[in-house]
Amino acid sequence: MGLRVRLRGCVQGIGFRPWVHRVARELGVRGSVANAPDGVWIDAFGTREMLEVFRLRVERPALPGARVDAVEVSAIAIDREPADFSILPSRRHGELRFGDPALAPDLPICPACEHELADAGSRRHRHPFVACAQCGPRYTLARALPWDRERSSMADFPLCPACAREYADPGDRRFHAEASSCPDCGPTLVATEPGGPPTFGNEAAIARAVGALRVGRIVAVQGIGGFHLACDASNEAAVRRLRKRKRRPTRPLAVMVRSVLEAEKHALVDADERALLSSEARPIVLLRRRPDSGLAPSLAPGSPVLGILLAYSPLHVLLLEDFGGALVMTSANRSGEPIVYRVTEAESKLGDVADLVLAGDREIVAASDDSVAALAASGPVLLRRSRGHVPRPIRLAEPAGEPVLAFGGHWSNTVCVISRDRAWPSAHVGDIESPDSVERLEATIERWLHWLEVTPTLVAHDLHEGYESTRLARDFAAKLGARLAPVQHHHAHLAAVLGEHGARGPALALVWDGTGAGPDGAAWGGELLFGDARGFDRMATFRPIALAGGDRAIQEPWRIAQALLQDAFQGDAPVEALALFDRVDRDEVAAVAALLERPELCAAAHGVGRYFDAIGALLLARPRATYNGELAQALNFAAGGRAAEPYPFTIDSRTRPWQLDLRPMVRAITLDLLDGRPPSQLSDRFHATLVSAGQALVAQAAARLAERGAPVVLAGGCFQNTLLLDGLEQRLGGELEVLRPRQLPPGDGGLAFGQALVAGARARRED
Repeated sequence: MGLRVRLRGCVQGIGFRPWVHRVARELGVRGSVANAPDGVWIDAFGTREMLEVFRLRVERPALPGARVDAVEVSAIAIDREPADFSILPSRRHGELRFGDPALAPDLPICPACEHELADAGSRRHRHPFVACAQCGPRYTLARALPWDRERSSMADFPLCPACAREYADPGDRRFHAEASSCPDCGPTLVATEPGGPPTFGNEAAIARAVGALRVGRIVAVQGIGGFHLACDASNEAAVRRLRKRKRRPTRPLAVMVRSVLEAEKHALVDADERALLSSEARPIVLLRRRPDSGLAPSLAPGSPVLGILLAYSPLHVLLLEDFGGALVMTSANRSGEPIVYRVTEAESKLGDVADLVLAGDREIVAASDDSVAALAASGPVLLRRSRGHVPRPIRLAEPAGEPVLAFGGHWSNTVCVISRDRAWPSAHVGDIESPDSVERLEATIERWLHWLEVTPTLVAHDLHEGYESTRLARDFAAKLGARLAPVQHHHAHLAAVLGEHGARGPALALVWDGTGAGPDGAAWGGELLFGDARGFDRMATFRPIALAGGDRAIQEPWRIAQALLQDAFQGDAPVEALALFDRVDRDEVAAVAALLERPELCAAAHGVGRYFDAIGALLLARPRATYNGELAQALNFAAGGRAAEPYPFTIDSRTRPWQLDLRPMVRAITLDLLDGRPPSQLSDRFHATLVSAGQALVAQAAARLAERGAPVVLAGGCFQNTLLLDGLEQRLGGELEVLRPRQLPPGDGGLAFGQALVAGARARRED
C-alpha cells in the first residue's frame, strides 16, 4: 500500500529530507521525499504496520529546529512500487494548498561543525563559512523557494568533488546540505580599509582584522544577516570612538562572547538565562553586569545591564578565539538607519565609521538584525524579533477570508502578511526615519509577497497620518487597487496578543506604551480596553499630561516632569528645590511654566511612557533623553527590586472613559525626593504604584462587565519592563487568565500582526 504525506511547518533548511530518508531506510519504507514551495511531500510504500510507524515519526520529527504544524495524508496506488527511498528534485509548481513557505530561520553553528572548525585534521579546519544540514544561514541566503542550493546565494559556489560526494551520500551529515562549502569551493574573505590595499584569503583577512581590533580600531564584520561594527569591548577609548562615529551617545552596545562561561565572567547569569543565551535564536540577552567585568564603562553608560550574545557563526567563533576576549558587536548603521547588509553598502556608508571592513563574497539576500530578549518571571520577553525567529509564522485560530498586508508603525517597524491560516511577521526593519529605512521597508514587503505568492486585497496601517508607514500603505493600496484599513494603535496591540495565543476574546487589556493616535485626535497610551479583533470599548485611561513644546518634550523630559508637578501641586510646584531643574536654564523653565498655563497650546498625552519619562527625569535628575525610552529604561534599572508600598492614586469613574489620577503619587514622590530618600526606593514604589493601579482598574472593570472570567491582556512597549510585567502577572494571575506577548515583542515590533488581524476581522464582519 502507499501513502502521500504532505507536511507543513518548519521543514526546510534543517536537514528534514535527509532525516526522512534515514527513517525510511531504517524502517524499510520505499518511496521518495521532495521539497515544495509550501512544505515537504512524501510518497511512502510498505506494509500497513510499517507505514503507520513511519507516519508517526515524520509527523513528530526528532530533529532540532523541526516543527510540523499541519499534515495531510491520502492513499496512493501505482503500478510499480519503487525499489528504494530517494530524495527527488524540488517541486516548483503544483498544488499550493498549504500556501506558505516552510523554511527554517538562520541557525547557529552546530557542535559538529564547531569540532571541524577546530580540528587541524579536517579539510574544513578554520573555514569561516562551515555549515551542514542542521546549521548555518537559511532565510538570509534564500533567493526563492523551495529551499535548494540553486535558489540561494550558495548557487554562486558550485560544489567541489569532495563536497558533491558528501551532498549525495545518505550516510553523511551533509547529505543535501544546501549551505555546505569548504575552502576549495566556498566563499572567501577579504579585508579592506579606505584608501588601502585589500587583503585576500580567509586566514590573512582574519589576521588583519584581529590585529586592527587589538590596537583599538573599529572593524565592520559581515555576519549572517548584515554587518556588525566590532571593537575591543574592554577598550574604553575604542568604545567611545565607536559611539561618536555611529552617532549613538548613550544607547547600550551589544557584546559578543565565545561561550556561556565567558558571559558569566561579565554578567550574572542564572540557569534560565543560560538557556536563553544558548537557544536556537542566539539572541542578545539583557543581563545584570558584574562590577568586576573589566569591560568598558561606556558600553552601557549608567546602566547595570549588559546586552550579551554568543558567537553564532563560524567567522564570529574564529574572530573571538583569535582575539582572546569580548568584542562589541553592534548593528552596522548610524542611528535612525537600518542595518547595512550589502558589501557595496558597507564600503560606501561605513567608510567614515569603520577603519576596516571584513567581508565575504557570499551574498546576504535579506537583512536580519540580531534578536533581543530579556527574562521575566514567566519566561523570555522578546524585545526585537529578527534573526533566529524569522521566517517562522504564527498559526491563526481562524483562517483569513482574504490576504492582508499590514505596514506596522513608525518605531521598531515590522510588516506582516496574513494568508489563509498563517501570519508572517517580518524581520525587524527599524525606525522609519530615513530614506534608507523607507527603502528597506518597501524591499521587505516585496520579498514577503514574492515568497508567499500573495497579492493582498486589504492593506492595514496605523491611524497616525504623520507616519511614513501610513503614507506608504496608501500608495501601495492605490497601486494594487486594494482596500485600506486604518487601525487604532492600541486596538492592534490588543488583537496581536489575542492572535498569538489563538484566543478569540473578548478580553480586558491594559495597553500601556508611549503614544498612539486615538480616533479622537489625542495621543493615547495608558489604556484599559475591552474587546477583541473586531472592536473595542475604551474603559479607562491615564489622566493626560501636557506636552509643552509637543514632540520636543519627549527629547527633553524635564518639560513633562514640570507639567506633572504643576498639575499635581496646582501651580505651586517646588521646582526650584529639585535637582533636576538645576540642570535646566531658568528662562526655559519660566517659559514652559507660562506655556503650561495655556493648555490649548499644549498637546495632551495619556501615555504611561510619558509618566516613566517624567518620573525618571525627576528621580535621576536627567533632563534630556537621546533615544526613545531611555529614561524609562533607566528608571527600571534604578529600582532596587524590593517589595514596596505603592503611592496613593485615585480612579475617577464619573468620566467616560474613567481616568487614573496619579497626582497623589506625584505629590508624595516629590516630598520623598526632597526628604532625601534614595532613587532606588522611590523607583520601587513608583513601579508598585503602577502595578496596584493596573490591578485596581482591571478589578473595577471586571465588576462592571456582564461577561465574567474574561482574560486580561498585557500589551504595549511598557511591558518590555520586566519589573512591571512580573508585578502585574503575579497580582492578576491568581484569579484571572493573563495573556502577554511571547512570540512577538510587547512594543511596536508586534503592531503589524495586530493591524492585520483587526483589518481581517472587520472585513469578515462586514461580509
